Amino acid sequence: MDLTHINEQGRAVMVDVSAKDETMRVAVAYGCIYMKRETLERIKEGSFVKGDVLAVAQVGGIMGAKKTPDIIPMCHPIMISGCNINFKLNFEENKVEITSTVKSSGQTGVEIEALTAVTIAGLTIYDMCKAIDRGMIISDVMLMKKSGGKSGVFERNQNK
Repeated sequence: MDLTHINEQGRAVMVDVSAKDETMRVAVAYGCIYMKRETLERIKEGSFVKGDVLAVAQVGGIMGAKKTPDIIPMCHPIMISGCNINFKLNFEENKVEITSTVKSSGQTGVEIEALTAVTIAGLTIYDMCKAIDRGMIISDVMLMKKSGGKSGVFERNQNK
């Protein structure tokens, strides 16, 4: 398979999607941020001076999805019709699990937007909690599912 973002001279190019059909595109991405148990407890309690960590991370993740073409060089600016971020506090592994779902009806997919949303939500959590836990690790960012377009459906094995 040829790389789609490289032209015949071997240079970067934005893929021409003008001939593609408009279809409903949905992408789901996952990531997590590991932290000290005390940090996770404080997120649950909502006891951060900066505010509700997950509420701010929710807005940050959505903003990240919307701003994806501003930070990823060859990403198309597209009209996102929906973006949702969900969080799960996992006390067994001392992490916050982050899942984003991004939707659009268009000529190109929203996988990068979903991945960006998860990443920015994780970075926002880090920023909000770094005063008490600089050892946090943002990890396991991956596309879980995508649908729409010529390439059809991709679904990752749930064992990641």
